[in-house]
Amino acid sequence: MARVIVLGGCGTVGSYAVRTLASLGEFSEVVIGDIDADKAHALARHIGSGKVTARRVDALDQRSVEDAIRDCDVVLNCTGPFYTFVRTILKTAIACRKNYVDVCDDVDVTLEILEMDAEAKRAGVTALVGMGSSPGVTNLMAKFAADHLLDEVESIDIFHAHGGEPVEGEGVIAHRLHCMSIDIPMFLDGCLKYVRFFEPEGLALQEEVDFYRLGERIRVYPYPHPEQVTIPRYIAVKRVTNKGTVLPERYFELIKDMCRLGLASKEPLDVKGQAVVPYDFAIAYIRAQRERILAETGFGPQRGCVKVVVEGAKAGRPRRYVFSIASEDQALGEGTGIPAALGAVMMHQGAIEAKGVLPPEGCVDPYAFLSLIRTVLQPGKGGTSFEGVLVESIDEHGNREELFL
Repeated sequence: MARVIVLGGCGTVGSYAVRTLASLGEFSEVVIGDIDADKAHALARHIGSGKVTARRVDALDQRSVEDAIRDCDVVLNCTGPFYTFVRTILKTAIACRKNYVDVCDDVDVTLEILEMDAEAKRAGVTALVGMGSSPGVTNLMAKFAADHLLDEVESIDIFHAHGGEPVEGEGVIAHRLHCMSIDIPMFLDGCLKYVRFFEPEGLALQEEVDFYRLGERIRVYPYPHPEQVTIPRYIAVKRVTNKGTVLPERYFELIKDMCRLGLASKEPLDVKGQAVVPYDFAIAYIRAQRERILAETGFGPQRGCVKVVVEGAKAGRPRRYVFSIASEDQALGEGTGIPAALGAVMMHQGAIEAKGVLPPEGCVDPYAFLSLIRTVLQPGKGGTSFEGVLVESIDEHGNREELFL
């Protein structure tokens, strides 16, 4: 009997991971672990599978996490924001000798948990971190190009855009405010450098990008995701950048303005004799205004795209590969939760053998992942418009070939 627990299993990402795991035959039990026990049990009933159960877990309480994962074979952590929760959960998983997967996209805490590598190796634990969309799928596309398509890699540029999800939880919005508030790593000219979102170096990195099936000339912004830090450890490269946005543009502009004006601060203010935390107000206001903006812009159903551009040389001649994964009916939840679930499946199948704390490019075979994701996201299955990974090969003369992996 194999059991997997999804911590944060009621969230935007976790709920899709739970559904994906329940639809596959790998685990005999899928446990929804969430601090909201009522919501967890309701989700289990809604899925309607006898293999899905639920229990209350406080992700900040080591004993609560320990009790929840004790009888599980794999721990899948979808509890965000990760800069708040991941340390306790990963430390507990290692102490309990449980293999682990997460979708951590906060680069500052990623650097911290990578320092647990030796501890995980001593415990014989595999901890796959950042196994979502970006990071996650992006890392694997870059590794695929470096290992199988190019002799030399010059640059890896990652772009992502999504919007219109039915719900955005507090953790998702908190992550965006966090991204705009911290130093943002970019691997430029062979060195790791840091920029700030609202300062000249960060502003200079903004650009407009065309996304397959999503739109043209969409403005993207520097993001402090882990790829810029982890990819150069495994691929010899001179540049790794990460830029993204949330749609519609008016919604992202609202988040930017709130952060720029200091409303991401957690220092209480006295407002007519009552302590008010700007951060709490900002989260509530952004969530409320999001619904108005989606309605006024007529944004429509959720959609998203992730794009990885890898440039280098093959047989001494310049070559560029552009990978795009897009869907007109999927976005953040599916795009992140499904790869995470597949990471847990591969972990249990023994397809990920390396021990330690590792990013996807450090332990996951891109071919194996692509083979598995095609079985889950078949065109038309469950209403999905997923077609596969579009790969564009562009030579030094601009000649272009397209294929789907």
